[in-house]
Parts: sequence; C-alpha cells; structure tokens
Amino acid sequence: MGDAQNRLALIGAGPMGLAAAKLLVEHGIAFQGFELNSGVGGLWDIDGPLSTMYETAHLISSKTMTEFTDFPMRDDVAEYPSHREMKRYFQDFAKHFDLEKHYRFGAKVLSCTPLGGPDDGWRITWGDDAGEHTEDFAGVLIANGTLSTPNMPTFTGDFTGELIHSSQYRHASQFAGKRVLIIGAGNSGCDIAVDAIHHAASCDLSMRRGYYFVPKYVFGRPADTMGGAIKLPMALKRIVDGAILKWFVGDPQKYGFPKPDYKLYESHPVVNSLVLYHAGHGDIKIRPDIDHFDGNTVHFKDGTRADYDMILAATGYKLDYPFIDKAHLNWQGDAPHLYLNCMHPERDDVFVLGMVEASGLGWQGRHEQAEMVVRYIKGLRTQSSEALALQKTKAQGFERATGGMSYIDLPRMAYYVDKATYRKAVTQWAGRLAGAQP
Repeated sequence: MGDAQNRLALIGAGPMGLAAAKLLVEHGIAFQGFELNSGVGGLWDIDGPLSTMYETAHLISSKTMTEFTDFPMRDDVAEYPSHREMKRYFQDFAKHFDLEKHYRFGAKVLSCTPLGGPDDGWRITWGDDAGEHTEDFAGVLIANGTLSTPNMPTFTGDFTGELIHSSQYRHASQFAGKRVLIIGAGNSGCDIAVDAIHHAASCDLSMRRGYYFVPKYVFGRPADTMGGAIKLPMALKRIVDGAILKWFVGDPQKYGFPKPDYKLYESHPVVNSLVLYHAGHGDIKIRPDIDHFDGNTVHFKDGTRADYDMILAATGYKLDYPFIDKAHLNWQGDAPHLYLNCMHPERDDVFVLGMVEASGLGWQGRHEQAEMVVRYIKGLRTQSSEALALQKTKAQGFERATGGMSYIDLPRMAYYVDKATYRKAVTQWAGRLAGAQP
C-alpha cells in the first residue's frame, strides 16, 4: 500500500460495505467508512436518498440461501423477507459487530483521485452538513452498490401522459384509475405489474424478449433450496430444472409471453409465478416491444397500438461510480474488467466490492469476496507468498468466471458469473491467503 497513511476508505454501508467493514475490523485493518444515508442498509432502506425500494418489495431468494452464514436471520422472519425485514437485518448485523462507529453517515463521496502511480494511495473528497472535506488514504474499497442509477431508455416520439422509471415507484396507489403500461418484465417489472392490477384501470406489460419464470415454491419448499449438495453439470441441470419449470409453471407462451431466444440460465430468471397467474386470468395483457409514442398512444412493433395514462419503465440500472474516473477501474464495455469482479489487474489500492451477480449467490457469496480482498490486503502488507502469487495471477490476464456460460448481451450481464465457478475460485484464494506465511 502507499505512503499516504495506513487507513483505507470504504464507501458504502449496504450489505457489501458492512461485510467488508466486519472483515476489516476482524483483521485489524484501519479504515474510515463513508455512507450517504443516515444509517446502514443501503437500498434496502426505503427512506434512503438513493433507495429504489417499493412498498411490496421482497427478496426473490429465500432467507437461508441469502443470509450471512455467521449471522442467520431471526426465526420469525418469513422465508422471503420484505425490505423492512432486510433493513432490520442489516441494522442488527451492524450493531452485533459494532460497525457504525467506523462510518461517517450523511457523507457523500464527491471524488476519489489517485495520489500518484499504482499503490500510492488516494485523495478522497466528501461533503456533509458541515461542508466539503478532503483526506488521503492508502487505498479505497468501493461498495456503493449497483442498483441505484436508473437506466432510462430513449423512445421515438413523445408521450403526453405520465412517464416514470421503476426507481420512482413506491406505492400501488400511484396507479389508481389509470391505464398503465409497464415496460420490462424482469423481477421488478413483474412485481410492479402484479401491484398495478389491483389499482389500475388496466395493466399491460411490454416485453422485448422472453424470460424463464421460476416459482418461489416447489413441493412446498423455497425453490432455491431444492437440490441440496447435488451439483449437476450445466447441461444436465438445464434438463432437470427445465422439466421442473414445465411442471410448476407450464408454458408462458400460452398467456402471450414471447419465447426466450436463449437457454435457461443465460440470463437472470424471473422469480415470480403470480404474473403468469394474472396473465392467465386476463388481468395483465402482454404486449411486444415499443415502436414509438404519439401523445397518449403507444405503437408496438407488431403494428398494434393502445392508449395509456401512465408508463412505468422497469428497465433496470446502470453501473455507476460517479466519484471516480472509469479509467481507474479498468472499465471495458459495460463494466470494469476486474479479477474475480473486484481486483484491478495492476493496482492494489483500489477494489470494487459487490459488482457481481449470479443466481443464488446470496450475501454469503459476497462475504466470501470481501474476505478474499481483505486477506489479500493483509497479505500484501506482510508480503506473504500467497498474496504475491495472487498479485501475479491477476496481472497476467484473466476471463470472467462464467463457467463456460454464454450470457446474453445486456449491461447487467456484463458482471454476471457462474455461482459455483466463482465461489470456488474466491474461497480457494481466501483459504490460501489464510494459511500463507510471510
């Protein structure tokens, strides 16, 4: 690390930031945390300044597959917790490990500027109620999340009704009495469509491509708990899971949903069977992709058209680290190109934590990423043999840990990994670093 000082800067007090903070404390590495919100929880705090939560939001993975292993959720928490339970969980986590004292809350990081070459440290500028401040740090760990900057597409023509992004949605009452079109049928889009049907005059769902729909329960158990320790090759897993989906979901095409033009697991599945239920009952009408707007009329690419009062774009989010130049993160295409999604190939004083998506990765998978990074930082300070081996490995060139999967070309999938491949690599490095000798 550089000579600026021994402390690190940690940006973010959401689940990823809290995991990193816990590990930094455990390994005796000094740091200063920065969080824009007044408390911990990240986007799970619906009242936070950058939260994209809505009142009916729940986890799409079960609590046992999502929780930190060393801090299980309370027994009275539902199998699919609400955002309120998740906020409480992260508050309890921070209290249990006494993490809040390491943070400046209400602190907006404005810039991260390198003090020189690799490993010379960083100058962090932040603002709070007292004004603007600057301090130098040996390194920076970026953990401010990936789902806060809306990806709002551009459309041909003008819509004269109400046009919002899903990040602006909070209450189903926003739909009251309106003819509603929801663009995008990912997890949020389908959740919101189910909300809309109970309040809107009508609800249509526009889709550019087909999706694989996964029920939350299979044989009375959370779907993501099925299979246990059995690890099937992907080709066989697709056959088995595809058969299960046919049994429990049926054929979404008979409700008007387009057929996916990719294989199962090549994109993030939609964990929602209620949208199929309501489509089958005629509560939701499935529409194709949009061609153009004309006043209150939306023209679709199949030549049909319909009038709406409100359009909600559930079109996802952009990776955004506005306080640091993309060049410092080895940005390539839609995302930084980092070893195991977190380590710069040339610098050892900047890390991006939590920029990883995988079906079923959970918070524990992200905790493992943070453990590898923290052990690496500690190992570099003692010049351990395994830390030096990892340093050499990441500098030699690498590919994303996809496990041979060909993910579809979407910005969100630019940092998608295969869970088994990723966790194996991360935990192996963490284990090697834990047992290394200087």
